[in-house]
Amino acid sequence: MSDSSPLPPVRLHPEAELARDALSTPLLSRAARLARWAGPDIRVDAGGGLADEQLPAAAEVLGLSGNDAAAFASEAWRVAVDTGLVEIADEDEGTVAPGEDLALLVYGSPHDVLAVWQGALETVLADASVPDLDDLEGALDEGGEIDFSRLEWDPEAEAEFLDGVLGNLYLLTVSEDGPADSPVPLPALAASMIVPSDMGEPTNDVLEQVSDAMMRLDDQFRLLEPTGIVEYQPVDEALMADADEEPAALPDDTDVSRYGMVRLTPLGLYGLRARLLEAGLTAPAVGDLADKGADALLDGTAAFPQAAAQAETEQWLARREVLGAARELLAAARGGDAGSPLRRLRCQQALSLVGVEAEPALREVLDDAELGGLARVWLTEHGAPDVPAPSQAMIFWLTIDTIAAQLAAEGNSEELRGLVQGLAAQHGGFFEAAWRVDHPATADVLEAMGRLHPDKRIAKEARKAAFKARSQHGS
Repeated sequence: MSDSSPLPPVRLHPEAELARDALSTPLLSRAARLARWAGPDIRVDAGGGLADEQLPAAAEVLGLSGNDAAAFASEAWRVAVDTGLVEIADEDEGTVAPGEDLALLVYGSPHDVLAVWQGALETVLADASVPDLDDLEGALDEGGEIDFSRLEWDPEAEAEFLDGVLGNLYLLTVSEDGPADSPVPLPALAASMIVPSDMGEPTNDVLEQVSDAMMRLDDQFRLLEPTGIVEYQPVDEALMADADEEPAALPDDTDVSRYGMVRLTPLGLYGLRARLLEAGLTAPAVGDLADKGADALLDGTAAFPQAAAQAETEQWLARREVLGAARELLAAARGGDAGSPLRRLRCQQALSLVGVEAEPALREVLDDAELGGLARVWLTEHGAPDVPAPSQAMIFWLTIDTIAAQLAAEGNSEELRGLVQGLAAQHGGFFEAAWRVDHPATADVLEAMGRLHPDKRIAKEARKAAFKARSQHGS
């Protein structure tokens, strides 16, 4: 993902709800229970890990049994130490005590709880990028240090790969054309990191890389599920047995669930957004603009998908008196800069969400060259009496402004293509009149109409009109 373009805004659950989710995760609940168990009788090794003889008791405190009980207890203890839920009371003696941050889980704010959980998540994410411990034994040099070259493992590359996968999963989840609450197939996530976007049929070598990545991700998502960031359906064990066979085609829709399915939870969206922000990316959330001015709202939602822009605007309007909000929106929509058409479109969409209380604000701008057209549209749609008819010049100005806004919002979309065809069909002399419109975007709009219209003759008319417009304005 580029760090220069903003991601679609995420709709986060309230922090109080997310904090309750965090406290109920196996990751944090186990760490907290061991922190409360910690005391002067508990012994740790030089690295702060539980001494081997303490692991059975720790597993019993957690209600764990079976072959993995000691490993789970050891992990929970390390999370407790890393997050400050446990502190080393005496390094020489190797004794421990409950840490100051343990109280935050009971008496702290939801934000405090989520901060502790975020720290625990970072511990597990770091673990998820480390190879299986069984593989480490053959990678020790003569001094007992790990020789990474023997492992054919690059710690930074592995961490970047997992970050990329989680970033793609976040992007899929927050995109309006993504899977929404539906789980994402593991092969699709692996392929998103490996298969070039312009590749047709993947080669066997690429398929093998995807297969290897899926197996790594299967291990990693199993490890991450107790953190609460994902719900994960693992790869079918029967497929694991065939992992050494020649790679086949990517699975089709009928059997894709056997290859693993993963879904970000509301807590996961919160946690990954926090990591993206920490990494310097622009990762907005719906509600970020609710306490800001109308100029920030219109500019901020300019790049939002339609549904997200509406949700943000609804929160902004909910905090304001209707008439004052309408006046503020109209004032912020003015301008002749490149972003102004899209601001006016967002303003128009915002005003569609308010009732007749806003009518005085719209009447105040009826004579405004930039806002008079949208004001007439709003008043007419709301059944207001005595709405003056727009002049021909105002109609053409509003048309250019609307197309410029849609070009900025959607690019060369099918909807815009249909609008262009409709305009040319309804108004025989449209281009002859349009090039004269005194709007900064006139030439750009006419050029776009020339690109979009399927009829070569009409497209040529549009390009000629664009040339005239540029000559008129000296650009």
